Amino acid sequence: MDAITLVAAHTALLVVDVQEKLLPAMPTAEAPRLLRAVDLLLDAADRFGLPTWVTEQYPSGLGATVPELRARLETRARRPPVLAKTIFSATGVPEVPTALAASGARSVIVTGVEAHVCVFQTARDLARRGYHVHVPFDAVASRDPACKQAALALLASHGVTITTTETVVFDLLGDAASPHFRALSKLVRALPG
Repeated sequence: MDAITLVAAHTALLVVDVQEKLLPAMPTAEAPRLLRAVDLLLDAADRFGLPTWVTEQYPSGLGATVPELRARLETRARRPPVLAKTIFSATGVPEVPTALAASGARSVIVTGVEAHVCVFQTARDLARRGYHVHVPFDAVASRDPACKQAALALLASHGVTITTTETVVFDLLGDAASPHFRALSKLVRALPG
């Protein structure tokens, strides 16, 4: 498997800090797109059985994961763990690298906020650990769009694949004959433009 190809059997999803007090600070135009993209990626993760983890940065101060995503997490057959952290990189939570190693994943899709802090440090650290990291630009946000762009450019220059939610979903599908094609392609079409 190469660094740019996602194969469901070897891919995991990490949702970083999409929390009650962080999401409202994101640009008005980006927050709904991010929520829809992360929800779609959680749906795809359910369908393909991707190992999934969710983190919350300092939840006593920044709140829990936003209700829209919490509702999605609660409906999953295999409810992903929600891990509290104070360190910015999700790899600093011992359960994340341990569970990733045990899962057999070689690629990790990283989503969340803020793109230039927790998402950046998580993606960087996963790449340093040898994972193929994919960051969908439409599934991450920063308060300042320039900070998001700078973080994505820096990650790309160091081998992280900057992609789109749609590209991730269709890469996981691989074939229109997939039993998940119809449902997921409908959800992709519903993403805000």
